[in-house]
Amino acid sequence: MTTRHRVANVDEFTDDPDRVIREVDGLEVGVFFVDGEYYALANYCVHQGAPLCEGRVTGEMDVDENWEWEYDHDPCVVTCPWHEWKFDLETGVNVSDDRYVTPTFETAVEDDTVYVLR
Repeated sequence: MTTRHRVANVDEFTDDPDRVIREVDGLEVGVFFVDGEYYALANYCVHQGAPLCEGRVTGEMDVDENWEWEYDHDPCVVTCPWHEWKFDLETGVNVSDDRYVTPTFETAVEDDTVYVLR
């Protein structure tokens, strides 16, 4: 059974990107606001237990069809503050090794309130 957990009002996200970290049903969860979307993942790096959601949020450098470097906001990743492991905010998958995944959660916005569904 999925339960909605209130985490913040939309006006608590003052920047883009921005985040709030809250306890949700006994688990610390980071909710990120990036490019008009909300993403939620466990505040726990599967590598060594670091507070993953305290890391910086960035896009990725990629090579375009002309073999030139370009900055791409998608996928948007959070970088672990301890050892710089990078995880996709939408999927929770480590961008270097897809064997490592941090849990993600659905979000919902209703009446200017952001919820995590768990």
